[in-house]
Amino acid sequence: MKDWIISYFKLEERGSRIPTEVVAGITTFMTMAYIIFLQPDILGGLLPGFQKTGMDVKALMVTTCIAAAVGSILMGLIANYPIALAPGMGENFFFLSVVAACSTSIGLQGNSAWQTALAVVFVSGIIFLVITILRLRKLLMSVISPSLQYAIAGGIGIFIAFLGLRNSGLIVIRSENLSLTGNFHSVTLAIFAIGLLSTAALQSLKVKGSILWGILIGAIAALLFGKIHLPGAIISAPPDISPVFMKMDFSSLMSHLGKLLPFILIFTVMDVFDTLGTLVGVGTQAGLMKDNKLENCEKAFAADAVGTVFGSLCGHSTVTSYIESAAGVENGGRSGLVAVVTGFCFIVAIFFSPIIEMIRYPAPFNPITAPALVIVGAMMLKNISKVSWDDYTESIPAFLILIGIPACTNIGDGLALGLISYPMIKLLSGKGREIHWLTYLTGAILLAYLVFLRTS
Repeated sequence: MKDWIISYFKLEERGSRIPTEVVAGITTFMTMAYIIFLQPDILGGLLPGFQKTGMDVKALMVTTCIAAAVGSILMGLIANYPIALAPGMGENFFFLSVVAACSTSIGLQGNSAWQTALAVVFVSGIIFLVITILRLRKLLMSVISPSLQYAIAGGIGIFIAFLGLRNSGLIVIRSENLSLTGNFHSVTLAIFAIGLLSTAALQSLKVKGSILWGILIGAIAALLFGKIHLPGAIISAPPDISPVFMKMDFSSLMSHLGKLLPFILIFTVMDVFDTLGTLVGVGTQAGLMKDNKLENCEKAFAADAVGTVFGSLCGHSTVTSYIESAAGVENGGRSGLVAVVTGFCFIVAIFFSPIIEMIRYPAPFNPITAPALVIVGAMMLKNISKVSWDDYTESIPAFLILIGIPACTNIGDGLALGLISYPMIKLLSGKGREIHWLTYLTGAILLAYLVFLRTS
């Protein structure tokens, strides 16, 4: 068995050993395990400012682990990359935007809204898989320029951090305006401050799994303040996943395909660029880049696409490659064995659902997980330094996306501002030939959606 593992994952060729890969896999899990706590609350619509979606959060906790485990193990076995997968931050909030659109613009009631949104994710995953199989990835990549890609990541980062501040109780709505809270004697704020400062300090000290440790420190503070209580058992049988498993509503999707097509396209594009950025970044760090090319790149894209399709079956938004995988590479990981070990760690986590449930703070706030949102948002914001700020045909649309996403409190609407204005500014500036025809088509589709199909 040992010899097979060494041979299959090419450990000798990549200068690694099984113990090193195992430790790296556990390290990667520690850095991204925060998604187990955040994903159920996000998709359940439990954050302040969002309507509850009706999705079962206990079932979502289990399927978060299942989707991450299957995606990571696929990446390790198919592509032999030390990159783990899980439901992506950013895509999960965009999923809420789709659910909201299904409810307000289309008029779907009850569970039909989120079940239709799951069908949108499923179809986007299939499209991503077809693009990968037909090697059409470059065509889709031509839709959004690098500057707009970086702005999207930064805008989502600001949006996520903003939600974290609201979820902490630090920012409140007063007289229909956002305002700093006046209740600085709040125990909730104290817990948030402890978690945020601890996480930031650990992050600056480059402690592995700093976000997860910050969540645990916040949970300990909440325990000491008497806001949450220890569970009766630490390990238990996983909750039932049937409330969210295989719940896609394809009939509703087909009935409203015209209105939902832009969301399918945006989900697909977001997944492509997320995956590409992570593969290049982590692959370069792991020494997998050869002559500026990533070996087995298409296999990695296929694993990511299958992960998204499977994730939608599990009731989740887009499953994508995690940049936190770089932590495992820093720890010596060089092969897909890292991703496989990370996947098995997610499987083990399924049986600790009482601990996960304990960390769910009394509504309407959750200062235990709010620091993670703020820190993740700050990490995503660093991308804006790569925007071509001197080229106004690039920077103005990028800026509209950057401020549009948090200002609209809707990722899809913020994206539309930039993706519609981008081809128009290029054309009016005499640079229309610099961009692909598909970029014009994307802008036209989104403009038509806002003018003719958007009702509220």
